[in-house]
Amino acid sequence: MKISTDELFSQSVIDYELPDAIIRYYPSFFSSRKSSFILEQLLETIQWKQNTIKIYGKENPIPRLEAWYGDPGKSYAYSGIHMTPIPWTKELKEIKGAIEIESRVKFNSVLINLYRNGKDRVAWHSDDEKELGKNPVIGSVSFGAERIFKLRHKKYKSNNLKKSIMLRNGSFLLMKGTTQHHWMHEIPRTAKRIEPRINLTFRVIK
Repeated sequence: MKISTDELFSQSVIDYELPDAIIRYYPSFFSSRKSSFILEQLLETIQWKQNTIKIYGKENPIPRLEAWYGDPGKSYAYSGIHMTPIPWTKELKEIKGAIEIESRVKFNSVLINLYRNGKDRVAWHSDDEKELGKNPVIGSVSFGAERIFKLRHKKYKSNNLKKSIMLRNGSFLLMKGTTQHHWMHEIPRTAKRIEPRINLTFRVIK
């Protein structure tokens, strides 16, 4: 897979004016044709795993499939789950290279989530683990079915400090600055019958 410049549509950019956050959204960073191709490639080539999490002493399967890829030694842990990086694939290097040009950040790892249907989700959290450093930069790329990405401020509960973004097929969401210190986010369940979605959150492990 080779991503050429004519298959990038990053001219459409939305900067969200939210307190304590720097969030930039590219609704159509990759073309529809290229996004469909990438989705098929990732579904076939990524080494998916069903991780479990312990809640009140009981092991429960996480409601999505996951994979962790990155540079040697860039391990990652959250909620008691420890992930050792799998070497980059050709497809992941191409995606990483494309968003690095736009974000001007050199990413060294990526957490990949497969949402198989509307029942799969990720609960409220912040990407603020110590391995990510003081002000983590998160580059989130989505392929497949559209899903709602919800944000809420940790301190203030008013409606004007909540935000919902529809993450489209081929979109790129960049979060940086103090965003992870002050905001949480989730991908909620939906009762709608929807196709699979793959999300890649590129990170910099210190």
